Amino acid sequence: MKKFLILSVLIGAVHSDMLAQSPWTLRQCIEHAVGHNISIKQKQNTCKKQETQLSTARNSRLPDLNASASETFSFGRGLTLDNTYTDRNTNSTSFSLGTTVPLFTGFQIPNQIKLNELNLEAATQDLEKAKNDIRMQVAKAYVEILYDQEIADVAHRQISIDSAQVVRLRAFVENGKASQAELSRQQSTLAQSQLTATQADNNYQLALLALSQLLELSTPDGFTIVRPIVSTVPKGASLGISPEAIYAEALTIKPEVRAEQLRLSAADRNINIAKAALYPTLNFNAGLQTNYYKTSGMPADPFGTQMKNNFSQYLGLSLNVPIFSRFRTRNNIRSARIDRENQLLQLENVKKTLYKEIQQVYYNAIAAQSKYESSQSAQQSSLDAFTLTQAKYENGKATITEFNEAKNNYLKTESDLVKARYEYLYQTALLDFYRGRQLDF
Repeated sequence: MKKFLILSVLIGAVHSDMLAQSPWTLRQCIEHAVGHNISIKQKQNTCKKQETQLSTARNSRLPDLNASASETFSFGRGLTLDNTYTDRNTNSTSFSLGTTVPLFTGFQIPNQIKLNELNLEAATQDLEKAKNDIRMQVAKAYVEILYDQEIADVAHRQISIDSAQVVRLRAFVENGKASQAELSRQQSTLAQSQLTATQADNNYQLALLALSQLLELSTPDGFTIVRPIVSTVPKGASLGISPEAIYAEALTIKPEVRAEQLRLSAADRNINIAKAALYPTLNFNAGLQTNYYKTSGMPADPFGTQMKNNFSQYLGLSLNVPIFSRFRTRNNIRSARIDRENQLLQLENVKKTLYKEIQQVYYNAIAAQSKYESSQSAQQSSLDAFTLTQAKYENGKATITEFNEAKNNYLKTESDLVKARYEYLYQTALLDFYRGRQLDF
């Protein structure tokens, strides 16, 4: 058994190490985060607690069973059979076993069972909402890594271009075709590009750290993600649907809406439970009992004989009719109705919040699409301009300042295109997510 445990630990460690070394896809990140997030585990424990409360409510229909034993000693003066008082000591022993079965509780038990069923369903929907929140957070962090990774690539391409120009100008200086000042300016530009690349690399590493922490990984060392091929971005299918239509779909599937609807039904049950105090209650009672009695100075049958002779059984019904409860029942019903009104308002608030979120994401996606298309045109234009300026510069028809300006414009539009591309991907993926699709790209 000990060897098996050691082997299991080693296999788990190797598996974790393999995960850390191989790039993670978005789906793997989401699944891992959902399986290890502490908030989600707390929601799972809440569901388990609701299951326990539901079991308690269902078992309240069963008969209970209670056993009791008592021993009593009495000292001092007491009334005798001769109607006189005298000093005496007595002791008595009694045993009993009884059960009570609820026959009618004003419909409290069935309403309590249904209330706990609704609470369990609502807790389950809360759990799914927590999972969705983590999925969205992971997707956002994943996109941030992709963006920072692309920006770092752009920054390193800039270093390559500037390095080539430094080498070219150094050769020109040696041949007397360029001045030392021109070379110094280009070396300064190269140093600035290297600083920009260092900052971009740092941003990329920090983005990896943020996602690894979200995944509850012990260390970000060796953690990388899969870079999807997104050179061309198709038009999002959800952009062809109005926000109102997306909202109508979301109302039927989003767990936060379903959870509040269930709680509204639970509030109705709470009203019925409060009303149960207006009805009579009827219980069936049954039991066994026996006792032993001894007075000092007087003869008494032995303990076993008395226990046998005094053994008795009983059956009975008990009816309790509420007449006046100091208005407690009335006020409990009023409070339950107020709670229902508040829950109705909470449901409407959740719906409005969901609609606002969908509107925001929808128009963000529209803006991201427009920005992406504009960035494509701008990037192509700046690339053409840079290519032309580079050719002119190499032929001595453009200055180094004009070359750097064209290069910087091109790299800026390249960065803008990267940002617009991933913003568009993320926003359209969110729209699909509100419609019940998986977060993926």
